[in-house]
Amino acid sequence: MQSTDGGARPAPWLDTRFALTARGTTVRREILAGATTFVTMAYVLFVNPQILGAAAGTEHLGALLTSTALVAAVMTVAMGAVSNLPLALAPGMGLNAVVAFQLVGAAHLSYAEAMGVIVAEGLVITALVVTGLRQAMVRSVPLALKRAIGIGIGLFLALIGLKNAGFVSAGGGLLTLGDAGRLHGFPVALFAATLLLTAWLVARGVRGALLIGMAASTLAAVIARAALGGAGFPPHVAELPAALVALPDFSLVGRVSFGFARALGPAAAALTVFSIMLSDFFDTVGTVVAVGQEARFLDERGNFPRPGAVLLVDSLAAAAGGAVGASSATTYIESASGAAAGGRTGLTSIVTGLLFALCLFLSPLPGVVPPQATGAILVLVGFLMMREVAAIRWDDAGEAIPAFLTLTVMPFTYSITNGIGAGFLAFAVLKLLAGRIREVHPLMLGASLAFLVYFVLGG
Repeated sequence: MQSTDGGARPAPWLDTRFALTARGTTVRREILAGATTFVTMAYVLFVNPQILGAAAGTEHLGALLTSTALVAAVMTVAMGAVSNLPLALAPGMGLNAVVAFQLVGAAHLSYAEAMGVIVAEGLVITALVVTGLRQAMVRSVPLALKRAIGIGIGLFLALIGLKNAGFVSAGGGLLTLGDAGRLHGFPVALFAATLLLTAWLVARGVRGALLIGMAASTLAAVIARAALGGAGFPPHVAELPAALVALPDFSLVGRVSFGFARALGPAAAALTVFSIMLSDFFDTVGTVVAVGQEARFLDERGNFPRPGAVLLVDSLAAAAGGAVGASSATTYIESASGAAAGGRTGLTSIVTGLLFALCLFLSPLPGVVPPQATGAILVLVGFLMMREVAAIRWDDAGEAIPAFLTLTVMPFTYSITNGIGAGFLAFAVLKLLAGRIREVHPLMLGASLAFLVYFVLGG
């Protein structure tokens, strides 16, 4: 028997398990959709190790790819099996930068302690889901601030990309263009070319544009290094390894310490976990709704099916990402690419997860990718996250000013915590001065007071 798109009808047990016929899809379509999602978000396999390598050490790039692939594979398969929705998960862009540049770089935690922070915030989010408080937390924060948090993280990522690529540098406490105001050398030229090529692919709507741009940039870097005797790259960058595949490196799995509470102090540790938790869980609902619109699984009120299962898996993924040393994992908006390709069920996610599992054997490859390639990708990820700025009501100063402080303080201070704190405090104070303090949710007010103590005590 044939399906409507020419493929064989699914086996009865498969159809029953994933409701393929009921959702108007086939096994073939789900497989293609899962592969599409994978190609669209596979860049995380190389970008995440590059960012976290600044904290864990470049000698752990292979282990970081293994951990990234592991948590993406396990949690994406789990999401497909539990929710039966075409949603994929991987370590989130932005929170990995928090680990590298805020927790390890600025707060001087060890990598294991930083992962302890991530595990702790993941467990807190999971508890909020189980108790039903997660939605209450989401409702307590004004929409403009929720959007500003994501935008600020995008700007943070773009700044990191520009700096890692050498397009900007820190001189005399200020950021300057290139090296002392000059752009020169092949690596910077490669960054500019990668940025323009990938931007062109994104503008044309090419699926997997970020991965294609990064791959083309890496190939150009490898050729240039061989032809130009180094081409200005540091040792081992843009050099092909002895083998392209190897056994997975699980050396970072389980390397977690909760000594961060002692290192930061109880109050600062609690606020750090809280601020990272805020930046972690706001995007999930918006992401699932966006994918649901594409996959047509939302009801007439815009709600998605089995919300408890979706949020539970997403929350556990945050803790799982920390437990394996890959940073917090979250649901990816790139899942919409698979939905656009026809994915309607959890079988799409299972295919994506299995493809991530195959990447466990690619641990020799991250060191080959130059920071100019990943830097260009981070700039474009920042652009994609920046698009929400148009949804902020800039004519309402009471909400727009706190949102503006949130999205500017984050990159300027290299701290997501500072950005969220500045926005929360500004919102509460402006409402107080306007005589509208009752419009501030008690949870929001309590968080604002905690941030006030945080700033007074110097973080």
